[in-house]
Amino acid sequence: MILLSVLDLAPIAEGSDAGTALGNALQLARHVERLGYKRFWMAEHHSMPGIASAATAVALCHVAGGTSTIRVGAGGIMLPNHSPLQVAEQFGTLEALFPGRIDLGLGRAPGTDQAAAQAMRRTLASDPHSFPRDVVELQDFFEKPRAGQRVRAIPGEGLKVPLWILGSSLFGAQLAAQLGLPYAFASHFAPQQMMEAIALYRAQFQPSSQLDRPYVMLGFNVFAADTDADAHLLATSLQQAFVALRTGNPGKLKPPVPDYEQSLPMEARALLRGLLQCSAIGSAETVRAQTLAFVERTGADELMVTSQIFDHQARLKSYEILAAAMAERAAA
Repeated sequence: MILLSVLDLAPIAEGSDAGTALGNALQLARHVERLGYKRFWMAEHHSMPGIASAATAVALCHVAGGTSTIRVGAGGIMLPNHSPLQVAEQFGTLEALFPGRIDLGLGRAPGTDQAAAQAMRRTLASDPHSFPRDVVELQDFFEKPRAGQRVRAIPGEGLKVPLWILGSSLFGAQLAAQLGLPYAFASHFAPQQMMEAIALYRAQFQPSSQLDRPYVMLGFNVFAADTDADAHLLATSLQQAFVALRTGNPGKLKPPVPDYEQSLPMEARALLRGLLQCSAIGSAETVRAQTLAFVERTGADELMVTSQIFDHQARLKSYEILAAAMAERAAA
């Protein structure tokens, strides 16, 4: 049976606010915990009017404190925005508060545009080798302290928070394989190199103290509803968000629009079809069939499901329909 997890961006819906979005995130985490989902991850994005998870470690503490069994983690922390020591302290604190429940996914993108990246980093100067070095440095901070070690992560040292490499290209696949770390591919919005990256990761994987065999988690959009038509209507909120982002006008998550895709020029339709290749949209039967086909094609060990749905109750229901549909398949 394929493992199901959740990626929540704490979407801020039109007419709502960040406080409501973070409250919804906790409600969703409790909901999927009851449904048997394995993980609940939140992602670092900055200067985005429709996403409330910018202070990711703080948001995760809110969610972890309101749940009891589901694993909670970052999908991910954009490591170039931070020093490894700061990240080790933040996630060491989370692990100290919620032992055995914290994951740390790491990415090398800024999670924002260049203006916001510069506001955070004060410089855009970069070294192509810095991300791998920073990952190794971060790993080191989670090890037991050595004699004479001058800089220590407290909390953090000795806690061995599981690390994941996130990516949407071959770079992350190679790094995850070399370090023997689990690999999460952002196929929910950048599927173009997915199959090549998975193959590369599996072929080059070297076992480590954290992981003895390759482990692949794939991002996957799910819009599940009572009917196929209802589900396709729900999906138009994400379609609008992608079009707005690609045209430089990101905003809050908008309500569904009937026949939205048909109103777009051919170029925009093609863009959406490319971005949303890794999706299941429809009723329980449709979503089950599309999800199983995706898993069979990719051999994924786990799906990180994201559902950018305007109405919070419809979003809760979508995750419930998916869990029931997959459980029914497993029992058959």
